[in-house]
This record gives sequence, C-alpha cells and structure tokens, in this order.
Amino acid sequence: MKSFIGGTILTDERTLKQMPFVGFLAVLGLLLIANRNWSESTLREIVVLQEELEELRSESVTLSAKLMDASRPSEVAKRVEQAGIGLQEPMRPPQKITVEKED
Repeated sequence: MKSFIGGTILTDERTLKQMPFVGFLAVLGLLLIANRNWSESTLREIVVLQEELEELRSESVTLSAKLMDASRPSEVAKRVEQAGIGLQEPMRPPQKITVEKED
C-alpha cells in the first residue's frame, strides 16, 4: 500500500513490464467508445431517414390518388368543357387508316 500511495509502484519493474498491455487495453477501450458513438449516430440517422421515407410514401399515395381522380374520362371531359376548348368526345370508335404502297 505504501508503494501505491508513494508512487513507487509506477517505477517497479513488474509494473513497467505490464505497461504495454495496459496501453493496449486503453486503446481498445477508446476504440470501443468511438465505435459505440458512431453506431448511435448511425442509428439516429436511420430513424430520421425512415420517418422521411414514411412521409414521402404517404405523399406519393396521396398524389397518385389525385392523379387517378383527375385522369378519369368524366373528369377530363368536365375540365375541357370548363376551359372552353370546344373538344367533344367521339361518338364512333376510331378507324384504322391504311395506305397501300405503289410499286
């Protein structure tokens, strides 16, 4: 106990032989702390990105529903009528036009 309080334990030969191992353990401890901090910050970033992804997904579903509603034929006809373009829906189905080649 006297050598510990007096500080002579640090100059003892047995203690000096163990110093590289103690230094190695200290470096491992620092690496462990750094790894934990890095992983916690990565997890926080993942949570933020997941929340943003969920928000973007809901926005995508909303916009898709609005687009499907706006592209219905009845909705398109109503918008054309409101715009006053003068387009009308065809009464008969489209016909295929064929042109024969001359030799």
